[in-house]
Amino acid sequence: MRTNVLRGFISILGAKVTVLLIGLLTTPILVRLLGSAQYGDYAFLLSVLGVTMVLANAGIFDGMRKYIAEERDHPNWTEYVFGFYLRIAFGLAIFVSIIYAVFSWAGFSKQLFSPEFTVYFYLLSSLIIIRQTYSLARGGLMGLGFENQSEPLNILRKVIFALIGLSLTYFGHGVVGILTGHVIASLTVSFLAFRILSNRINLRKIFDKTPPDFPKQELLSFNGLSVILILLTSSLYHIDILLLRPLAGSEATGYYRAALTIAEFLWFVPNALQMVLLHSTSELWAKGRTDRITMMVSQITRHNLSLVILLAIGLAVLADDFVPFYFGSEFEPVVLPLLLLLPGVIGFSLARPIFAVGQGKGELPILIVATGTAALVNLCLNILLIPRYEMVGAAIATSIGYGSMMILHIYAARQIGYNPIADLRFWRITTVAMIAGVVIFGVSSVIDSSLLSLLIVPPIGFMVYATLMIKFEIIHKSEVNKIIQQLPNSIEKYITTLVEIAR
Repeated sequence: MRTNVLRGFISILGAKVTVLLIGLLTTPILVRLLGSAQYGDYAFLLSVLGVTMVLANAGIFDGMRKYIAEERDHPNWTEYVFGFYLRIAFGLAIFVSIIYAVFSWAGFSKQLFSPEFTVYFYLLSSLIIIRQTYSLARGGLMGLGFENQSEPLNILRKVIFALIGLSLTYFGHGVVGILTGHVIASLTVSFLAFRILSNRINLRKIFDKTPPDFPKQELLSFNGLSVILILLTSSLYHIDILLLRPLAGSEATGYYRAALTIAEFLWFVPNALQMVLLHSTSELWAKGRTDRITMMVSQITRHNLSLVILLAIGLAVLADDFVPFYFGSEFEPVVLPLLLLLPGVIGFSLARPIFAVGQGKGELPILIVATGTAALVNLCLNILLIPRYEMVGAAIATSIGYGSMMILHIYAARQIGYNPIADLRFWRITTVAMIAGVVIFGVSSVIDSSLLSLLIVPPIGFMVYATLMIKFEIIHKSEVNKIIQQLPNSIEKYITTLVEIAR
C-alpha cells in the first residue's frame, strides 16, 4: 500500500496544526489593521475566490490524488494522469482568469461594489492561475504518498503570506496588501512544489500524448461529478458570506466572518482526515477491503467526534473571554453567532472524513444527493433568515445546514456499503462530554480574570476529558500507542505518562 494512512494523517495534521497556530497569531493582527468593514470586504473576496477555484479546479485536486494513488498496471501511469490533468487545469485557470480581468477592466466590479474592487479582482485574476499550479503539484505529491513533503509547503505559504501581507497592510495598503501577500506566497510554494515533484516523476513524460487505452472518460466522469460535489460543499462554506455582504453590509460581514474563523478551528483534525482518507481508501476500495474500511473509518469517526466535542465545549465556555481578547472589544457581537454555529460545526466535522471515503470509491451520485440536500436547506434558510436577523440569522441557517451533513452522509455511507458509526460509542461520549462540561464550566466560573481563565481552563479541561475518555474506554491504550509511535520522543514520553496516570 503506497499510502500509510496514519503516517499521512500525522503529516497533514502536523501541517494543519502549524498553519492553525500561525493563523491564530496573525488573524487578530489582520483584523485590527483592516477594521471590521475592510475585513468584511476581504472575507467576501475570499468567498468569491473559494467558489471560483472550485469551478477552475474542476475536481482536479481530488482526481489527481485518487487516480495516482491507484497504481494501475499501466506503463507511466503516474505521468499520464498528471499530464492529463495538467492540460485541463491550465486551460480552465487561464479561461477563468481572463473572465475576471475583463470583469474588472469593463468596470463591472466598480459598479457592483466600489472603486477599490477593480484592483481586487485583477489580483484575484492572477491568484487563480497561481493557486491552480500549486494545487496540481500538491495533489501529485499526495497521490504518491509524499504528504510529509507536500504539507510543509502549506506552512511555508502561510509564513510568507503573514510576513508580506501583514507588512503591506501595516504600511497602509489594506486589502490590496493582503491579496498581494497571497499572490507572492502561492507563487513561491508553487515553484518549490514542482521542484520537489520533478524528483518523483518524469516531468518530460507528462507532455507525451496519452495512449489510446488511457481511461480519459473515467477520469473526466469522476471530475465532472466531483465539481458538482465540491461546488455544493463549497456553497455551505460561502453562501452565507456572499449573501450577508450585500444584505447586511461590510461590518456585519466582518463580525460574522470572525465568528466563522473561530468556529472553524474545530475543523483542523477533520480536514486532515478528509485529505488523507480520499487517496488512502481509494487503494482499499480497489482491493475490495470493505471490512477494513468499516473498521478504520468507524474508529476514526469515534476519535474525531470525541476531539471535536472537547474543542466545542472549550469554545462555548470561554467565548465571552476569548473573543474580546482575541479580536478586541469591538468584536463582542461575535459571541452569539459563534455559539449558534458550534452545534452545526460539530456535525460537519463528523461528515467531512465520511464523504471523503465515498469519494475514494467513486460513488459520487449519492454523495451529490446528500450534499445537495444540505446545501439546499442551507441556501433556503439563509435567504429566509438573513434579511430579518442578519448575522444571527446566517449563523442559525448555516448551523442547521452544517448539521444536516452529518445525518445525510452517514445514511449515504450505509448505502455505499460501509458503516462509519459501527464503533461510535455515542452514549459513552455523551456521558463524558456532560461530566467534563460541568467541570470545565465550574472551573471557568470561579475565575474572575479573562486572561487567567484562558490560561488555566484549557489544560484542566483537556486533562479531565482525556482521563474520562480512557476510563470510559472511548479510546483504548492500544489505539493511543499506535499514535504515540508516530510522534517525536519527547511528546511520546509525555503522552505515555498521561495514559498511565489515567489508568
